[in-house]
Amino acid sequence: MEMESILIVDDDINLCTVLSEELNEVGYNSNFVTGAEAAIEYIEGGKKVDLILLDLKMPEKDGFYVLRTMKEKNIEIKVIVLTAYADVKSAIDSARLGATDFISKPYDLDELIITISKVLNTEKYED
Repeated sequence: MEMESILIVDDDINLCTVLSEELNEVGYNSNFVTGAEAAIEYIEGGKKVDLILLDLKMPEKDGFYVLRTMKEKNIEIKVIVLTAYADVKSAIDSARLGATDFISKPYDLDELIITISKVLNTEKYED
């Protein structure tokens, strides 16, 4: 069975590194980029991405930019928004733009892994 591929998009390099290692340890193939533009380049670069863990607040362009760009270009990849600024408006706005789920930072690793598993497995049953 092929490992599912997760792209972490967050401007915090330490969080990216730790989270990527944690996800790799539980059997995912994870990579990260530290900005919105880099995320779009990565996605459009043809690399396999099953799920994106997306931070909303980043310098320059934010997570909403990534969601809007994906929607405009009909890029269909599941997205879980990870943000320290969790509020109802952000959750609604990100869901409108196609985000599948919303988790606040600091996240609980077990909860995050369960959510990732749920989101990825939903896709399998929809096919």
